[in-house]
Amino acid sequence: MVELTLHEARARLDTGELTALALTDAFLERMAADESLHCYLTQSADLAREQAAAADERLAAGERGALLGLPIALKDVLSTEGVPTTCGSRILEGYVPPWDGTVVARLRRAGAVFLGKSNTDEFAMGSSTENSAYGPTRNPWDSTRVPGGSSGGSAAAVAADLCLAALGTDTGGSVRQPASFCGVVGLKPTYGRVSRYGLVAFASSLDQIGPLTKDVRDAALLLEAIAGADPLDSTSAPRAVPPYAEALERSELRGLRIGLPSEWFGDGLSSAVRSHVAAAVAQLEALGAELREISLPMTAYSIPIYYILAPAEASANLARYDGVRYGLRAAESPADIFDFIAQNREAGFGAEVKRRIMLGAYALSAGYQEAYYKKAQSARTLLKQEFDQTFEQVDLIAGPTTPSTAFTFGAHANDPLAMYLEDIYTIPVNLAGLPAISVPCGLADGLPVGLQLIAPAWEEERLLGAAYRYEAARGTIKR
Repeated sequence: MVELTLHEARARLDTGELTALALTDAFLERMAADESLHCYLTQSADLAREQAAAADERLAAGERGALLGLPIALKDVLSTEGVPTTCGSRILEGYVPPWDGTVVARLRRAGAVFLGKSNTDEFAMGSSTENSAYGPTRNPWDSTRVPGGSSGGSAAAVAADLCLAALGTDTGGSVRQPASFCGVVGLKPTYGRVSRYGLVAFASSLDQIGPLTKDVRDAALLLEAIAGADPLDSTSAPRAVPPYAEALERSELRGLRIGLPSEWFGDGLSSAVRSHVAAAVAQLEALGAELREISLPMTAYSIPIYYILAPAEASANLARYDGVRYGLRAAESPADIFDFIAQNREAGFGAEVKRRIMLGAYALSAGYQEAYYKKAQSARTLLKQEFDQTFEQVDLIAGPTTPSTAFTFGAHANDPLAMYLEDIYTIPVNLAGLPAISVPCGLADGLPVGLQLIAPAWEEERLLGAAYRYEAARGTIKR
């Protein structure tokens, strides 16, 4: 039963063939037996059984709901009442939030079952989950390789049948890149489609919560449950949430204009990924889509834009962690309050987080803000305008999710730039605030490859529909 999708499990719960408690216990037993992948930082077994028992009572009373009684995982950057939320960092060691973030609260009301908090790069800063202070997660396809990041724990848990589905967060590709590496579906919604209230901030103008699932229908179900305006988040948009899952059956690829950016199929893309993505694109054309070659020259600047703006926002957001009110207190015999805070941060933050804080503080410092931060903001505007103009000519954009398949542990340990370039195809989407999805499109030497589809802002319905039709035509990729 752990191999079921959300919608398959939903059908069995509704007919009484399964109970939520039996389903939850099956996952908890599987999680307890897993000592190798390290997908979870916290396993909330007692809470999960309590939620499952409550869901069974609601089901017995005739209540029905898309997520009622379904066990899922939450990335450990989402504030969850009564459950440790560490962000993969020592600085928040032992921190237990007294409140739920909006997305977590919506799932709790919907009757979802919380199996635990999944592993993440520290404060979601990374592309491999190697930066977690509590140890890395391993890729279920090959344990010598990374699962991607920063939502590597969530993606690996879904791929390894350690949950039915999971939530991740995507600041520069952190849902889509691990989805590609682990052979699952990863959806990054439009910025503002999902409330960020209760998401521990990395870069506030880029962060977005998104689903990691076994198929596209599940992604639609989970997005529908978490999307919508929130008065607690001023960046959430007051837009109606369409019935995404219901709309899948009405979707059609015939007549859709799909753009292929020439810059995304050149140097830096592995031949194995290129061939599988090309085959997926050919499948889209066979289903009736009209392919058009397009150019997105501004995306070549996306990495430098991102690594000025995201660290700048991170340096401001992470200034709140000082060991005074909560989190790690490592200071010994401090000379004063400033020394107390400095010792706590030195012990609490990892190397990558420190690197990004320093990059951001430098970009915002006197004399450099005009040269770096403001120039990067101007370039970001040009990049967004380029996407807007492109979407006047095409309905979707297709390309690779990642330039390669999952790499081995330590492959980029001494080369931060090489690690940053792993997100070359995903970062532009975040800078422009667009929705995008990664869908498995094949195996290269036994490792998953992801096809990325990108839509105009607020067009998740179109995006999911195209991905759904492709997935149905592609057939099963054996996990």
